[in-house]
Amino acid sequence: MAPRANWKGFLRLSLVTCPVALYPATSDTEKVSFNQINRKTGHRIKYLKVDAETGDEVTSEDIVKGYKVDTDTYIEVTKDELDDIALDSTHTIEIDEFVPKADIDNRYLIRPYYLVPDGKVGHDAYAVIRETIRSMDKVAIGRVVLTNREHIIALEPLESGLMGTLLRYPYEVRSETEYFDDIQDVKLTKDMLDLAKHIVEKKSGAFEPGLFEDHYETALIDLINKKRSGMPITAKAAPKTGGNVINLMDALKKSLASEKEAVPAAKVVKEPVKGKKQPKKRVEGQREMLLPIAGKGGKDAAAKTAPKEAPKKADKPVRAPARAKKAS
Repeated sequence: MAPRANWKGFLRLSLVTCPVALYPATSDTEKVSFNQINRKTGHRIKYLKVDAETGDEVTSEDIVKGYKVDTDTYIEVTKDELDDIALDSTHTIEIDEFVPKADIDNRYLIRPYYLVPDGKVGHDAYAVIRETIRSMDKVAIGRVVLTNREHIIALEPLESGLMGTLLRYPYEVRSETEYFDDIQDVKLTKDMLDLAKHIVEKKSGAFEPGLFEDHYETALIDLINKKRSGMPITAKAAPKTGGNVINLMDALKKSLASEKEAVPAAKVVKEPVKGKKQPKKRVEGQREMLLPIAGKGGKDAAAKTAPKEAPKKADKPVRAPARAKKAS
């Protein structure tokens, strides 16, 4: 099923305009999620919208927005009143300026989107805007309205398309001053910094997000699989703590020594062995499925005697396989 656009409208640079669609570049749908259920009945919990004072259920047509000005005082705002102040930029991303990407503070970044041409027309204008931004080596700043709110969006080329990142307004970013004022001004020796730099050098490498593992997500899948198959659940032992660091120099030296010991082992794993078939690389987006509920009788016995056989997919896998890329 094709992803659904969060927004559709027009991208405009002065008099150059093209129809575009905005799609979210990230997703949390593949993560394990839970429902709240009644422990006694096993039924799912249902929430009702009720009046806080009377306790009576309120229908959707009787619910309006209200701005709280006092303990029990609200200013009622209707949908028609909100529509009257709707912004002109609701259906157009107007590029206002171009800025160096390095000028954008990371604290202003919210979330990324993919901006693509909408339909068969306008690809020429889209390409002109994309290549203009690329040639200037800058980021285009525009405005887009999502869920009745105007957002600042930064556009930059990404391969054959455009990536748009929503930005926060200044009033949404807290100043670091109130948090950093109490940090002590510590004088560090050159030996301490040199040891710390050596540790960093040993841990340095290329950024490969495909190698990241969500350990909590893996543990959740393992827990659910065990419960579905009726296996006993044992409590995990509390992790051992190293205690308080008394001597910083000793801690740095021990850290460096442990990193030196770990490096050769890591190299052995990475170096290919001649004549030996190497395991396949992990496919990005590939997800593990929950094991199916075990059957009865001979099927269970056969499953136990054939450990090499790949497990069947569950009826409702927690993680769906990655969406195949649409052929051009």
